[in-house]
Amino acid sequence: MKRDAQATRQRILDAATAEFSQYGLAGARVDRIAAASGSNKGMIYAYFGNKEGLFNAMGAFLVAWHLNEVPLDTADLPGYAARVFNRYQQHPELMRLVNWERLERGGASLQVPEMAETVQAKIEAIQQAQAAGLISDHFPAPILFELMLALIELRLYTGDTDNQQTWAERESAVRDAVALLVEVKPVALPVRKHKQK
Repeated sequence: MKRDAQATRQRILDAATAEFSQYGLAGARVDRIAAASGSNKGMIYAYFGNKEGLFNAMGAFLVAWHLNEVPLDTADLPGYAARVFNRYQQHPELMRLVNWERLERGGASLQVPEMAETVQAKIEAIQQAQAAGLISDHFPAPILFELMLALIELRLYTGDTDNQQTWAERESAVRDAVALLVEVKPVALPVRKHKQK
């Protein structure tokens, strides 16, 4: 029974991901999610409370799944950024959900404990790498993290996203741009002038 309950819950989350990415929180219909998942509305409410609870649970599930697939690597932030960039190509519903959440709730999902903890853990890992001198501390860790996300998401505001060559060029540009952001530049030591005797 426990396995069946977990399978049912997962089917609901999968159907909710498709529904919310298509219609957003306001436009999503619980009855369509129930039909797509082979469950019923009463079961969805029993598991998740209401539509917003389902949206939050779906977000927490996607964050955990995404982290397992693309963990943060402070030793290679350019590579990490490129992998996240490609993740969005393979799963465009992720970025659609992020944009719906921003439009409809203005970033409220960051108040969901799992998401807030995820963001904070990444920022702290970047801070530790900066303190160890592994990456530049020119930008404070929270701003550096935001700049990386902005570069990863930049393709949303440009065309030809289905063109594989263009995508490869953008992936390379994201990698190079993040490399410049985190590069530790050598400190130029002052040249000492020897006094003539």
